[in-house]
Amino acid sequence: MSVLFTEKLKDYFQRNTSLTLVEEDADLVLEGTIEDFSLTPVAPTAEGGRNSQYFSGLTRLTLRVNASYFNKQDDQFNYDNKSFSFYKDFNQNTEELSSNEQEFVEEIFDQIILDIFNSSVANW
Repeated sequence: MSVLFTEKLKDYFQRNTSLTLVEEDADLVLEGTIEDFSLTPVAPTAEGGRNSQYFSGLTRLTLRVNASYFNKQDDQFNYDNKSFSFYKDFNQNTEELSSNEQEFVEEIFDQIILDIFNSSVANW
């Protein structure tokens, strides 16, 4: 999952800026880690009558990334260990996580990458 995130992040920055990747002595440094991957019920439903178990109608997949951004030329917008998260709600009765996880994760990463981009270089 971290490789997917890293590649999507690099691709986004390269497509939307004139920045190039370098191995060392970079003017901008962006670092981060995936900190959380969680599933929580968000829409409970009662099925089967009064004595039934409560089931989740919707489940929320949430991903949280901590990122640090350093600009050696202008430190005005630097941040260290800033948290970015986003989620995808899905119905486990109609969409299995195992079959759709890759798609869900990519959708969540797209939003997190946009948020990281906006909080780092979008102000140029």
